[in-house]
Amino acid sequence: MENPNVQEILEKQVLTVAKAVEDKLDDEIHALDRLDIDDLEALRERRLQQMKKMAEKRNRWISLGHGEYTEIPAEKEFFSIVKASERVVCHFYRENWPCKVMDKHMSILAKKHIETRFVKIHAEKSPFLAERLKIVVLPTLALVKNAKVDDYVVGFDELGGRDDFSTEELEDRLAKAQVILLEGESSFKSGAQTRRSVRQSSNPDSSDSE
Repeated sequence: MENPNVQEILEKQVLTVAKAVEDKLDDEIHALDRLDIDDLEALRERRLQQMKKMAEKRNRWISLGHGEYTEIPAEKEFFSIVKASERVVCHFYRENWPCKVMDKHMSILAKKHIETRFVKIHAEKSPFLAERLKIVVLPTLALVKNAKVDDYVVGFDELGGRDDFSTEELEDRLAKAQVILLEGESSFKSGAQTRRSVRQSSNPDSSDSE
């Protein structure tokens, strides 16, 4: 049986916390009660302006190709793409199994994170870029911010070293590099399930990264 003094202290602590929460709610209610029509109209106008700016941002992102995972047909176009978008994830790939696994995750994240441009480019057909950016292992993701390559995800080593990593694991890695946004208005939530593996049952073209 608990010591009566300890029980009394716990009860007092619970009551103190409950009182603090109640006081905070009362303050918020009173603050709302004190708002007049002009205050409410100002809040409404501010919110409308925020929504308008967000809609303009999204329209601009979509016009630049955000929201879809697309291929860069020629390496010279890489430079215009990274200059046009503040955040770009570029997948350097070739036709092998690991790169196809990465493609699946990139397609999901492109739709979810409309604030970032997701693209891919064939490394073997882009010798200038591959040499300039020191692309050796495939797949490699070049993480670009403000027209500069800021970080890389090389192969699957940072994703558990396996090809059955989840989209969420890649998403967390990209968020850590701040090339996508997990919170806030800029992150478009499509409701897609990301806590999953995209590993398929078919045999891989290649089990090793280059």
